[in-house]
Order: sequence, then C-alpha cells, then structure tokens
Amino acid sequence: MKHIIQRCLIGIILLQGFSVYAQKNTVYFNETVKSRIRVIIDNDFGGDPDGLFQLVHHILSPSVEIKGIIGSQHYKDGFYGSPGTVAYACTKVNELLSIMQLTGKLPVYEGGASGLADIKTPIVSDGAKAIVQEAMREDTKMPLYVVCGAGLTNIASAYLLEPRIAKKIILVWIGGAEYQGLALPPPKGKNLEYNLGIDIKATQVIFNVSDISIWQVPRDAYRQALYSYSELVYKFKANGSTGEFLIENLEDLMKRSKRSLGEAYVLGDSPLVLLTALQTSWESDPASCKYAIKRAPGINDSGLYEETSEGRKIRVYTSLDTRLMLDDLVAKLVLLNMKK
Repeated sequence: MKHIIQRCLIGIILLQGFSVYAQKNTVYFNETVKSRIRVIIDNDFGGDPDGLFQLVHHILSPSVEIKGIIGSQHYKDGFYGSPGTVAYACTKVNELLSIMQLTGKLPVYEGGASGLADIKTPIVSDGAKAIVQEAMREDTKMPLYVVCGAGLTNIASAYLLEPRIAKKIILVWIGGAEYQGLALPPPKGKNLEYNLGIDIKATQVIFNVSDISIWQVPRDAYRQALYSYSELVYKFKANGSTGEFLIENLEDLMKRSKRSLGEAYVLGDSPLVLLTALQTSWESDPASCKYAIKRAPGINDSGLYEETSEGRKIRVYTSLDTRLMLDDLVAKLVLLNMKK
C-alpha cells in the first residue's frame, strides 16, 4: 500500500508539470528540465499519420522549445485519398492542438504550395519566412534544429531567401535512399525514395548548393521504427483523447487503404524527436543511436545519389534507439492523462 501511495504521489507531481506545458505551452518539470534547444517542425501532416505521432511527442518534450510548425505540401494526388495540400496539413495540426488544449499557443504556418521550379527560385511562404526569421535571431545562442519529415521545399526556400541561415541551423531530415556500403534497399524498393521525390529540386538545393549541416535518416534507418498495429492500439487508444486521436487517424488510413497495409506500421517521423529531444545530459548528443560520416552526395535530376569529392561531411544515421523513442512517447502520454 505504501508503494502504491508513493507512485500515486509521484504521478500527481509529474502530472502537474505536464499540465503546465500542455495547457500553456510552457516547460513542464520546470524544477528539473528546461528547454535547451529550439525546433521548427516541418512535415506533411495531411499525409502519413506518423507525422502526427511525431508532433505530439515533440509537444510533450520539455527540453524542446517549439518555434513553429509548418504544414508542407505532399504529392499532388495526395495520400490514399486525403489531399496533399498545405491547407489540409495545417488543418490536421490545428485539430491536434485543439484536442491538446493548445489552440493559439504554438505558431502554425503554411509552407510552399508546390515544389521548386528550379534551384535558384524560392517559393515564398509563411513557413519559409518563419525559418529565416528564427534562424537569424541574435538574441539567443540556443541551438536551432529544423526537423523535416517530408519534402525539403520550405527549408530550401528559406536558404534561397537568406543563405546565411546555413551556419545557424542543423537540418534533421527523414528521407533519401540507402547508401552503398551502409545498407541494402528493401526488396522491390524504388530507387527514388518517397520523401526525396516530393521535391527533387529542393533536395538539390540542400545537398548540391547549400552548406547546411545535415543529419540524415535515410530509408533503411527510418524503416527500423516498426511497431505492430496491435501494440500501437494497445498503448495509445485508451491513453486519453490525444492517444485516441492518433489511433483514429491510423485506423482511418487502414480503412482508406482497404486494409492492405499489413499488421505492422512504421512511425518513420519519430526519429525527429529521438535525435533532438532525447539527447544525453552532458556532451549533448543522441548517443544511443549510430551514424556514419559521409560526404554529401550530389542529387541528380532523377533524385538519385551521385558520388562527389566536393560534398561536405554529413551525418547519415544507420541505427536508431526505437525502444527509447516509443517508450518515451507512451510514458509522456500516460503522465499527461493520469488523474489525481
């Protein structure tokens, strides 16, 4: 009985901290953890629902100060019947923020409505301008990560608008095919990786033209974030309104796909949280994950890698701590929804 009471008291204390953050967009655990990095989140929230899982996780992470959420464009034909527009992406973000009682607490921006026409002309959008504005601040030394779970339209446009941002940000990107010598492509896998294909010109800007620091999570790495559908339903559906929202969106995709996706699902955007929020206390870095240092390849007009001796060195992640990644999200949802 004593241990039960102790656990309940601990839960109440943690809940109070979570409530402060979830209700008011301030730091929870304010006597233990404070924000130490800035993050701008750029994702196609109207497409694959893994982006919504990632967004919830970032919102509930106290070491992260979210400076903006950008809804990005998807393929023109959408995703299993849902539109691929930036307006729809922002609608899904605002639905989630409403459920989490955060309406108006976090800035939401529309990204560019289409991909780049060439590698010199930016698509001016609220999202691209928000990246430039935050990156060019001189009143803070807190590191700024731009995390992208889809195409690179907005970060490429931001760079074209203001190339000086390259020295002021780290880009964490979910996308790109496997690297020869590091991993093999999946059986019958397409040469053109899905996220890279959303905007090839934008990827050329980032890899071929810019000198932005890149932490890349290519296809072989993000596919490691594989969880059974049963596990996700068990851990999330009865876990408050936020968990229910996530599973409803996943179930909706299952129905729209005519139940053709099997019984395991890749939360491929969640490494964006793992690599930013879940870093070590000292000598901060996502130490439980492994990466290789590679020269950035050139990206050709087909969206494929071309070796070059001129490419800058980038991180290419090869192994992810998926246990830490999922368990942390589940724990945060449990604490958020505990009752006194």
